[in-house]
Amino acid sequence: MVETNMLRARRRWSAASPASALFLSAMSALALGTGLALTAGPAAAQTSTNPSTRVSTPLGVALPLNVTAVPPLPAPEALLPNLFGLDRLRAAGVALLLDNTNEFAGIISGPQKGATNSGQYGFETDIDWQKLAGLTGFSTHTVVVGRYGIPASRIFGDNLNPSQEIYGGGGNVAVHLVYAYGEETLAGGRFDITAGRIPFLNDFSSSPLYCNFMNNSFCGNPKASSDNPAHSSYPDGNWATRVRVRPTKSTYIQTGIFFSEENIYSAGNGFRSGFRFSSAQINGEAFPVELGYEPLVGPDKLPGHYKLGFAYDNVNHSDGYFDIDGSALGETGLPPRQRKGTTAAWVLFDQMLLRNGPGDTNGLIVFGGYYHNDPSTSTRNDQYEIALLDQGFWKARPKDLVGVAFNYLQVSNALTRTEELQQELGLPITGNGAQFYDDSTPGIQSHTMDIEANYQIHVMRGVTFAPDFQYFIRPNAQTNLHNAALLGFKTHIELF
Repeated sequence: MVETNMLRARRRWSAASPASALFLSAMSALALGTGLALTAGPAAAQTSTNPSTRVSTPLGVALPLNVTAVPPLPAPEALLPNLFGLDRLRAAGVALLLDNTNEFAGIISGPQKGATNSGQYGFETDIDWQKLAGLTGFSTHTVVVGRYGIPASRIFGDNLNPSQEIYGGGGNVAVHLVYAYGEETLAGGRFDITAGRIPFLNDFSSSPLYCNFMNNSFCGNPKASSDNPAHSSYPDGNWATRVRVRPTKSTYIQTGIFFSEENIYSAGNGFRSGFRFSSAQINGEAFPVELGYEPLVGPDKLPGHYKLGFAYDNVNHSDGYFDIDGSALGETGLPPRQRKGTTAAWVLFDQMLLRNGPGDTNGLIVFGGYYHNDPSTSTRNDQYEIALLDQGFWKARPKDLVGVAFNYLQVSNALTRTEELQQELGLPITGNGAQFYDDSTPGIQSHTMDIEANYQIHVMRGVTFAPDFQYFIRPNAQTNLHNAALLGFKTHIELF
């Protein structure tokens, strides 16, 4: 599982808002300093196809309480692992990673036909400042990316679960900053704090298992988690700080403050490159909390990860049904009422059921979850997902992996009622604003489902090729759109 091997939990700290001018200056210096360290390698993009990461270092392998050290730097399987002496550089405390992920999908059923390609190249630096400069427990992490392409699902009108996740959000520039932050680890890994520019969904409601799939409903987080613009997602980060504490070997609690920024996903207001460090666009804060339980089950020590999370933000959100005067906006056409603050909650798990080898992912794994958003301010109200992954089932090819996943997404009833009212009055259905590439008419949205199956072939060191099949039921949650099947592939090359 190349994606999994390339991921590490990232941390950050941030400030925004009136009282933070000084803090922002300090964080800007941190981000700039880390960025300068980046220039030791080519300006490309991020090494993880997964915008998120799981808390994956149980206390059983943590250091003694009286010892503080930076967690091991990432060392994924790579095509050219020691290019230009990179092994010696890593041994000195500097890890550089460069990769490319490409996703192709073509429509093989339904009235619309077509195919699209999307992808990302990424460059990552992880620096152990304890080794490099004697700063105990301190490290920095930076990623820049370049992205290209669009998802094929847009061709048949789906705007809820894109068939290819690794598209958009990169500003259509050669170098887009994803994150830059510092991390301090204390008490043998039992206390960890990060600060800097960080996507909300790097640490919360996340798992590197998700990006064994290609559909955006799974990879990189449950799609409903990014429905709220205050929950920044890869490849766009906010000023933030995150704190994690491990009270026991198999449990953790983490929380943080993420300073929401208006238009973070737009190409305007300086966000195109991701290097905007000003606080001028900050419009509120998001406050997540997540509890985790990470047992090793039975004599084979089968790893599991169980998460319960909640988030509140104090940002203004548009109501899905009421206008500024308290009437139905589907009837009046006036601007929507603005609601101060909203909430989200999630329950996620993964558990290895059978072991095929010694690694954390060498076996049959089931994962699933539920994500809930406030229906008055969301498009994606509820999401349910379940999946199976099996790596090492074929003894002759221990690094190959097969996966199948199912996703169910319920649209907010506030949005559905607005669309029903617009249809009843003979008005244009505005709804989710799906981007249709044909003459389809937007319909009333309720729920949608998609299924994905793939087989990851370990071609050679650092290279995987995964044929992929997807089936969309009620695309865009509309009955007036035909079900669609897609066939394609996902490739990943870890250069170094």
